[in-house]
Amino acid sequence: MASILIIAGENSGEKYGAGLVHHFKKINPAFSFFGIGGKHMLAEGVEVIVPMEKLAVVGAIEIISHLPRLKMIFNQLKKEISNRKPLASVLIDSPDFNLRLAKKIKKWSIPVLYYISPTVWAWRKRRLRTIRRTVDKMLLIFPFEEEIYQSHGIPATYIGHPLKERVKVTLNKENFFLKHGMDPKKKLIALLPGSRESELKYHMPILAKAIQLIKKEIPAHFALVLAEGLHENKLSRYIPRNSNHLTVLTEDNYEAIAHSDVVLSSCGTANLESALLETPFISFYRLSPFTYYGGVRFVRIKNYSIVNILAGKKIVPELIQKDFSPENICSETRKILDSEEVRLEMISSFRKIKESLGEKKASQNASSELEKLINRSP
Repeated sequence: MASILIIAGENSGEKYGAGLVHHFKKINPAFSFFGIGGKHMLAEGVEVIVPMEKLAVVGAIEIISHLPRLKMIFNQLKKEISNRKPLASVLIDSPDFNLRLAKKIKKWSIPVLYYISPTVWAWRKRRLRTIRRTVDKMLLIFPFEEEIYQSHGIPATYIGHPLKERVKVTLNKENFFLKHGMDPKKKLIALLPGSRESELKYHMPILAKAIQLIKKEIPAHFALVLAEGLHENKLSRYIPRNSNHLTVLTEDNYEAIAHSDVVLSSCGTANLESALLETPFISFYRLSPFTYYGGVRFVRIKNYSIVNILAGKKIVPELIQKDFSPENICSETRKILDSEEVRLEMISSFRKIKESLGEKKASQNASSELEKLINRSP
């Protein structure tokens, strides 16, 4: 059976990869997939050689400390690729790992389809040189990226954003509150601290203190949305167990966002999810000081949240590094909850962003691009 390599190193990319595999195998059932992924890819029949959790690392210090393990994974993949000789490869996000792997794959004359562009428009623009040499086709999820790739002579196409086909709510507000035992008379504030353990480490201590400050000023209940791959016991050092003002959710994530009055969200995919669900939010992020100050001078954008980048202006607050404090979270939360004008202005901007992303079917289009790549390969 002809095989295809697929690599996804984090939750959002793994779901996008599963969508691609699903549509591809409907038309091409004779192909098999293998590589790095998680439960969504497993459900689509992908042979997961390395669980994606072993690849999820953020920041220079974290990467350095995990180098031996990453090297072992890299060597394991090289051996599998050499033995199986896949017809093509699909590399999803995770550029530090995937672009290095792409160099090796290209030497073996295996076509490379890269799904989700590295943020070359924000920093590390030199990656475009590597992409030009190693990637056969780049699949873009933001419309503005097309011009960047065209200007550098790199084959790329905007296929739509996969979140637009994934973000759906099945429970109304009343049933959601009833299911999770929440008081509908209180404000609901959703917490999205991130999908990696390192993000919990840097975000949860601040969020835990912010909860205490907000509680003193606002009758509120908090819903902490725990990302897939993270276990609830990872939270015990940050928040008291059996807290009557906080519910930890491992399901109904989109309902939690949609039915909240405000969302406190780490920068990343969760920001766009909140915008697509039209819920006002505050974005934040913190890294180790070494990683942040070592990299900030290379950043070429004013805004960090993808929602502000897509809007071309700051429409949601960004609390980055030292600005990410309990006091600032509490203050920004009050501004959103106390002003209908602020809320409506955010929601209006969110609707424009949704419209700008169009109605393209990303997973279907990604599958078609993979099929084209295989068919034109010798």
